[in-house]
Order: sequence, then C-alpha cells, then structure tokens
Amino acid sequence: MKRTIAAGFAGIAAMLLATTAMAGEAKVFETKSAINNLSTVMVDGGKARDLTVGFGSGAYRRPGDPANMFYAVSDRGPNFVCDDVQDVLGVSEDVVCQGRKVRVYATPDYSPSIYTIFLNDDGSFDVKDVIALKDQNGVPLTGLTNKLSVAKTEKPVDANGKELAQSVSSIDAEGIIRLSDGSYWIGEENGPSILHVAADGTVNERIVPAGSEKDFEGAAYKVSGGLPAILVTRQTNRGIESMAVSPDESKLYFMVQNPLANPNADAYKTAKNTRLFVYDRVKGELAGEYIYQLDDPQTFRNDPSDKQNAPRISEVLGLGDDRLLVLERTDGTTKLHEVKLDGASNILASRWDDMSTSPSLEQENDLSKLDLKAVAKTLRFDSADYPMAPTKIEGLAIMGDGALALINDNDFGIKGDATKVLLIDGLVQADKF
Repeated sequence: MKRTIAAGFAGIAAMLLATTAMAGEAKVFETKSAINNLSTVMVDGGKARDLTVGFGSGAYRRPGDPANMFYAVSDRGPNFVCDDVQDVLGVSEDVVCQGRKVRVYATPDYSPSIYTIFLNDDGSFDVKDVIALKDQNGVPLTGLTNKLSVAKTEKPVDANGKELAQSVSSIDAEGIIRLSDGSYWIGEENGPSILHVAADGTVNERIVPAGSEKDFEGAAYKVSGGLPAILVTRQTNRGIESMAVSPDESKLYFMVQNPLANPNADAYKTAKNTRLFVYDRVKGELAGEYIYQLDDPQTFRNDPSDKQNAPRISEVLGLGDDRLLVLERTDGTTKLHEVKLDGASNILASRWDDMSTSPSLEQENDLSKLDLKAVAKTLRFDSADYPMAPTKIEGLAIMGDGALALINDNDFGIKGDATKVLLIDGLVQADKF
C-alpha cells in the first residue's frame, strides 16, 4: 500500500510538472543573417576563433511596433577573463595575461549597438537596422572599461596581451527600452549607470552614482550624478543589467544585477538583497528603491549551487504599473518572477543608502529583523522545464500576439554558442500599453 501511495504522489507530481512545462507552445529561432558574423580572432601559436555578434544583452518591443519584431542591444563586445584564454585562443593564459589581473578584449574597437530583430515563420530571425551608440560628436563608443577611481574597474588588454587605453566615454550596455518619441533608455553595467539615447544612437545623458561624476569628465555627452552614491560599491561586472518602462512611460525600472559589495566582497558573496529602482521621467529623479531577494541557489535545477552569488538579475520587463517580470538566472538556469511593488518597503534615501550603516543591507538577509518587506515574487517560468531553452538568457520582449520572446547573450560566440530566441505563448499577461 505504501508503494502504491508513493507511486500515486509521483504520478501527480509528474502531471504538475508537465502542466508547468506546457504552459505555452515553445519555438526556437536562429539566424543566418550576415550581420551575425563579426570577425575571426587568432594569436600566434593559437587557434582561429570565429566570433559572432552578441545581440541579446537586452531586448524590448514597443506597443504598435510590427508584431514580429523587437529591439536588442549588445554589450561591450567579445571579452573574457584570463582563465578562458586557453579555451578561446588556444594558448596559455601566461602568453596573453602575463600574470596580470586583466580582462581580454578580442575586438577592442567594437561599438555596443542596437539591433532590430524580426522573427520569421520558418524558425529563423533576421537582423536589421544596426545603430552604433555614439557620443555627441558622432564618434562610436567602445565597450572598454572606464578609468574609475571611486568604483572598482578592470584593466583591458587585446588578444595579444597589449594594454588598451580606458575611456571616460565607453559603456557596457545591458538593458534597453524604446519610448514612443523614438529615444532609448539603456541600463549600463560598468559605471554603473543609466543612459538616455537619441533615436540615432547618440548618448544625450549618462546618469551615474553621485560623487563619481569626476571619473567621467571629458566624456562627449552630459554626465549627471542622479543615482545613489552607494552604487559605486557594486561588485565588478555586477552593475545594472536591465531596463523596463511603465505603460504610460512615466517611470523607468532597473535593478542591480547582484547585491552590492557593501561593505566588502564578503558581504556580496553571501547577500540575498539586491536593489530595484524606480526613476520618475517627468521629474528626472529617482522615486523609489525596493529590495528584491534572490532565490536560494539550490533551487536552480540545471545547476544547483551553494554559492549565494550564483543567482543574478539580467533583465526586467514591464507588465503594468509597478508590475514587472524579473529575469533571475545562474549560468545554466533561468527563472522569471512576476513582481509587484505594492506593499514593499521603499528604502530610497534611507539609512540603507548610507555606506556608513552597519550592518549593511547586504549583511542582513533576514528582513523581518529590520521591519522591511521585499517585493513579492511569483514564479512564471523555469528553463529547467524547457530543454530547448538556451543558457544565459538576458533579453525579454512581448511580441504583438502576446507571446514572450527570450533571447540569450551568446558572449559573441567566444565559446561557440549561438544566439537563439525562445518564443513562448501564454506565459505572462501584460497590461495594454
């Protein structure tokens, strides 16, 4: 009898899992577009590596745009750490990195760009209308690191190990929305910062953490310190990687990818509390800051981990006024949580934005002790239920028929991964914009 009951429970569990997995019809799209081919990189004594364009660091589709298209944005270009040199270039890391703590940029002149993606009925997608991001003088921006003194940064080298000059103007674009007036807002990882960009790709303004403005002196665009100063404590390569907009376009939403390294990297490694911001476009200032608690790393079924810093936020999509879809992922698993700000604590300009507060927000995972409430989360998608889903999904867009498009960041093919778009029907329901 016990075995029969157990089998019954197992059957019910299997049915529930099947129901979750079949939440909507899923289809995968790939591209044969010539724009996808970037370059071939090779060093003496190494192997040739064919690079492709990493379209999928962020995505967005405006209401009223063609039903089968969305905008996508690339990040800083093909880059990797010294540990990956042997795998990518086929030579010892000592040949390129020479014992230095650096980051390798295979095509250092690449400009982060906006692309228009069209999904086709045959399971392919086309890439059109490439817009390079540029300064006020029309000079395309690179993705090389900024020479920061307040926040930590990385030193860039090319594929041969030659040191590259850092730039006050360069950006690492990671999230994107487009407004009805044609302009864009972009979430940027390195500063960290958010950018207002004209329809032709010209950066109109870059908003950085207060107190770090001097690090961007000389940039050929406007720089203002409208973000909380505490954001300079972001862990390296863990800045702002998202951007969303409310239905009436009055508010922007963006998140820090991981909890801050506040007061140090040890806090970052064990913290669950990352920060979600609301920006009032009418007033030109922040209107809210909320706590989002990352999931237990053991719950990411394709790659469970004991490391709390394994989960990270790679995208936010607006579903309604103060209602969002948050993409939380590890290297191998992607989850989508619906989030509502109603009832959550607004900590903007509170002691939790003060770097002298001890213990810091990042050192207090139990919010009940602090009389704080994180935003409520409801799981809407788990890539473990979709074997065809690509890894490292970083972009989300709602198509004209209401289906959700998920695009991965293939890291410019440095490890041979292709860009794919996963389209799922009936997964989420957005308010009409």
